[in-house]
Amino acid sequence: MGSNNNFTPFNLVRLMKLSKSVRPISYLKAHASEILNHLHEDKETLIITQNGEAKAALLDIHEYEEMMESMAMLKLISQSRKSIEEKKVRTFREVFKSVREELENQLP
Repeated sequence: MGSNNNFTPFNLVRLMKLSKSVRPISYLKAHASEILNHLHEDKETLIITQNGEAKAALLDIHEYEEMMESMAMLKLISQSRKSIEEKKVRTFREVFKSVREELENQLP
């Protein structure tokens, strides 16, 4: 995850309890600067509603970056599992043998 590596089960629970952080779009318009400061300081997500329906989630840029890194890692794990299931993997010996052969073929 991110460089400050502050992801804990508590943070996950905090992210899941968004009902306390729901505001209408009018609140965002009236308090944009205050909201940005709060997002940065408290690392909490804010849900913005329009006509009573959730439309957007606002979060601190560092929290967003960590979330994207986590999602990328999960995607890599998922792809790796799929490759293993489809037998599309090679042992490290096979890889090194292949690389060695390629290098030997490149020699004059």
